[in-house]
Amino acid sequence: MTHQDRLRLDAQSERLETLAREHPRTYRMQVAGLALLGYGYLGLMLTLLLGLLALSAASVIYLKALGVKLLLLIAPFVWLVARALWVRPEAPTGLAITAADAPELFARIERLRTALSAPRFHRVLITDDFNAAVSQVPRLGLFGWQRNYLVIGLPLLKTLTPEQFEAVLAHEFGHLAGGHAAFATWLYRLRLAWERLRHALETTQSAGTILFRRFFAWFVPRFSAYSFPLARANEYEADAVAAQLTSTRALAQALTAVNVLDSYFSERFWPGIHAQANHRPEPAFTPFASIDLRLHAEINAELCSQWLDHALATRTGRSDTHPALGDRLQAIGAEPEIRLPEPGAGADCLLEPARAELIRRLDQAWHDTIAADWTRHYQETLENRARLAELDQRANIEPLSIDEAIERAGLERRVGAGLDAAIDQYRNVLAAEPEHGIAHYLLGNCLLERNDPDGIAHMERVLVLNDELCPHALDALARFHARMGDPDAAERSQDRLDARLEEERAAAIERSGVRRSDRFIPSGIDDATRTALAQALRDHGVREAWLVRKDCRHLPQRPLYVLGFRYTGRLRVYHARTVNAVVSRIAETVSFPGETLVLHTEASNTGFRRKFRRVPDSRVL
Repeated sequence: MTHQDRLRLDAQSERLETLAREHPRTYRMQVAGLALLGYGYLGLMLTLLLGLLALSAASVIYLKALGVKLLLLIAPFVWLVARALWVRPEAPTGLAITAADAPELFARIERLRTALSAPRFHRVLITDDFNAAVSQVPRLGLFGWQRNYLVIGLPLLKTLTPEQFEAVLAHEFGHLAGGHAAFATWLYRLRLAWERLRHALETTQSAGTILFRRFFAWFVPRFSAYSFPLARANEYEADAVAAQLTSTRALAQALTAVNVLDSYFSERFWPGIHAQANHRPEPAFTPFASIDLRLHAEINAELCSQWLDHALATRTGRSDTHPALGDRLQAIGAEPEIRLPEPGAGADCLLEPARAELIRRLDQAWHDTIAADWTRHYQETLENRARLAELDQRANIEPLSIDEAIERAGLERRVGAGLDAAIDQYRNVLAAEPEHGIAHYLLGNCLLERNDPDGIAHMERVLVLNDELCPHALDALARFHARMGDPDAAERSQDRLDARLEEERAAAIERSGVRRSDRFIPSGIDDATRTALAQALRDHGVREAWLVRKDCRHLPQRPLYVLGFRYTGRLRVYHARTVNAVVSRIAETVSFPGETLVLHTEASNTGFRRKFRRVPDSRVL
């Protein structure tokens, strides 16, 4: 799907939201009709294939050997199609628990499930995520027969009260509710299923996907756009269910805590633990056992207020199915409220008597997973500190080169005095060389990391000065605006990023090879580069060579050089294997002025030799 297609679908989603509000019955009929179109296409294709298979089988009776051959041709293709449609997402993973392990937790689960006429859970899993979710894995792919999982993160349990956690559970159960919410719930599941099918069709290289790939590439984005208002409404509906089954205040506290504590875990808790790899050779920590104690030791009213203000300033973007905190609180008629459990009084008490063993196993799994990377990081830190000390010593004696100064600033940030010192050093680099695109990018990144809007101007300079860093700069801007609660600015940056990535994809295709119909222009290299290149090619036994530029339509500011050479002649006889080996050696070992395609101009490629000779100043050797 192109960037323009996405913009059209976004606009369509906005129109459909209006239709859903003003004419809900008409809207629901249209969404249901589109859903049936998807199933209808599947049914039609399967019916045709099965009918063809049946006819082939029947033809064996009349056509004998010819019928058998026909059946052997068709049956494998039908099997490939069936396999392509058998899309089953991977089941979630975690530590499985039963009612015997945590009877109080399962009692609350059963009470909520019964109240909502929700299906039973086949497995309840405890994970290391700060999250809780209901996951349905269809045994029959798009045709259902769900296997239901309840996934609960231990960090969430340890940072919410039992009442707040029950409100979170009720919200998740709301996505499975029966009764008047059944239609929205069905579409919610179907939306996810179609997305999974499209992804599987795009990533599976099988002949069986041919009949479906193009249709679902068209259908799935449109179904997602059509069902978007219901997907967002389903979140509000789940909140309403949670408030009704528990209490509005408990839900408001839970929503507030989840938004505030998400910032705590991403900005303080885990960075604080991982930073210890700079100082300790091994991870001698039990992070999950210490969550509640560290929470009360590290968090304060000022930080909570800062993170809450940011969460409340964040607005719901036009493509967000999950509304922002402010909109969710307004929908249930509640004010934000932060109430953290006392140490030892979190909802993880619902895991008794298995609580201690679950925490121990998660801590052990974390240690086993991170140990090797931790030790490697510690060794790299020692090496980086030695390199920083070396650069500091040299800087006191003589000016560093621009590259060395940039390296020093990066090391200062990672293993030295930290972010502020690195910012000062990057500014010194730009004072010496104001048009250095990489320095603008690195300084901009540092400023945006500490939520300083001055970083925006540096990222905008990157878009002018360094073409290859453009996607990274746009991504940094989109994430910064989203983090600062400005979804409109974030979406504008994301739109620019999407357009750029689309251009990059088109450029990659255009630069993957050359054709005789391509237009070639002078390379524009200087004499020193030409001389060095000629000598390198002589070393590989090349007799003649030409360097040109392909006249590219996409990203023309990024040169694509084409080196054509002649290797055989006189006493040499053309051998494809020999010449192709020379192509590989040249591509791997010769230094070029930029991205370069290397091809020989022998045999069927002699037409390129004639084209290259006609380009002014193209001869290198």
